[in-house]
Amino acid sequence: MIQFAPDHGEIERRVEALLFAAAGPLSAAEIARRLPEGADVGGAISALREKYHGRGVELECVADRWQFRTAPDLSFLMTEEREEPRRLSKAALETLAIIAYHQPCTRAEVESVRGVSLSKGTLDLLLEMGFVRLRGRRRTPGRPVTYGTADRFLEHFGLSNLYDLPGVQEMKAAGLLDLSIPVGFEVPDPSRATDGDDEPLLPGDEEAPEFAQDFVAED
Repeated sequence: MIQFAPDHGEIERRVEALLFAAAGPLSAAEIARRLPEGADVGGAISALREKYHGRGVELECVADRWQFRTAPDLSFLMTEEREEPRRLSKAALETLAIIAYHQPCTRAEVESVRGVSLSKGTLDLLLEMGFVRLRGRRRTPGRPVTYGTADRFLEHFGLSNLYDLPGVQEMKAAGLLDLSIPVGFEVPDPSRATDGDDEPLLPGDEEAPEFAQDFVAED
């Protein structure tokens, strides 16, 4: 039985099929290995480039390999914009919980409750995400900034108001508090939080230093 070699049109079809089915770009040599010996791979590629020029997909050369790619002017159709939820670190969650229950509180007070120093980036993140807001300045040396929760905090955790934050009994039931807690221990009540003696922030005040400075008068 005599077998006839595929004509140019058939070679072009086979090259087209290989390029569409390939998971990545193919070199001319890789294509040739799947075709009859002597197949004009270069001619088939040239014909396909001309055939697909100006179409929705075009045959492009990528690092000496060939691949069908979306036409550059249609790339906007493949763009999807979506909001990716940002995960809070353990330090950020702890800081947020302390602020929620102790507000208004300063950075130093947060560090005192946590028992470790607090990186500035943690508060910056909470402020950027809208969970925390600046409340004012303490009338103490250094006039440190105080922080409190913002409306975004209530929205994110599904709370109508600060009264809905779990108290001692709820925390015990959820296993968040030891049943043998010290006598006199109380969970702070954020619903009673007030600005007290805090001074209101002035425009640009949020960027001022949060630490005390000692000034020595010169003679």
